[in-house]
Amino acid sequence: MASVKEKSKQNGVAPTSAVAAKAKHPKERYLYWYESMQLQRKFEEKAGQLYGQQKIRGFCHLYIGQEAGSSGSYSALTKDDKWITAYRDHGIPLALGSDPKAIMAELFAKQTGSSKGKGGSMHIFDKSVNFVGGHGIVGAQIPLGAGIAFAEKYNKTRNLCICFMGDGAVRQGALHEAFNMAMLWKLPVIFVVENNGYAMGTSVARSSNVTELYTIGESYDMPSEPVDAMDVEVVHEAVGRAAERARAGDGPTFLEFRTYRYRGHSMSDPQKYRSKDEVEQYKQRDPIEMIRARILEQGVASEDELTAIDQKIKGIVDESVKFAEDSPYPPAEEAYKDVYMQADYPFLME
Repeated sequence: MASVKEKSKQNGVAPTSAVAAKAKHPKERYLYWYESMQLQRKFEEKAGQLYGQQKIRGFCHLYIGQEAGSSGSYSALTKDDKWITAYRDHGIPLALGSDPKAIMAELFAKQTGSSKGKGGSMHIFDKSVNFVGGHGIVGAQIPLGAGIAFAEKYNKTRNLCICFMGDGAVRQGALHEAFNMAMLWKLPVIFVVENNGYAMGTSVARSSNVTELYTIGESYDMPSEPVDAMDVEVVHEAVGRAAERARAGDGPTFLEFRTYRYRGHSMSDPQKYRSKDEVEQYKQRDPIEMIRARILEQGVASEDELTAIDQKIKGIVDESVKFAEDSPYPPAEEAYKDVYMQADYPFLME
């Protein structure tokens, strides 16, 4: 597989020895992409390390390699749009601006966590940034995403919902019901399948007759397209097009983000279903290295500016770990709070 520099050249970006190409986006956007993706990467690397030390327990699904999907989507949307995803859910709230301390504390199951220590890795929520959570039941978030979009349309907000899922979720019946209703009612929702090649440890080719996953949306006359989700600029542009359709009242879009996770399905995954060579090949198109090279080649920012961002992120991650370690666990009575109960429900046994 070609090197990052070769890939950059193929994508129309001049190598460092040539005259710098004109940047397509404002400097602030490029620096947001770099800082956002680096924060996700370093946060997740630290989470993996802490899991090995048994400071984080239970299930833990890392987003390493897929950061362009969250950062590129965020830059194309507004702060009032809603987000929902499955259980690989640390990266998206970090891209949205959630406090890394609260996310790390949630991984530690501490009371100061974003879900008060009750959700853990798979159930991060943050209302302050319109993140409607990570959901552990495969495909369950798809009809929820359509429902959120229905509420936005009903209230005439012009906001939309972007609903992420893994490639395994597209084989759930809930997807087809939600797609049908979303198109019938022209709901302002962007459905995104993050196709990293493997549903847990099973490749798409071994579990689906349809391997071009975006074509599933075409069955419902839903505008659908594949997206190179290792390139944050390509993600930004694809999500921007979909958002424009949604806000115009033209209904949903189905995007297949073609990406790759460098780590296993979860921290307990031995990854025997793929070769080390395959992983290394994908790393040659690492989304962070690609945008870093592009920033430097186009003269958007200097090496010193990017190094300063790297140092800033190291401090943020270190601070989040200290905060999580110093925070208390929730008391036992917390288990009875935030639970819906109808006081006069007639079928409760005494």
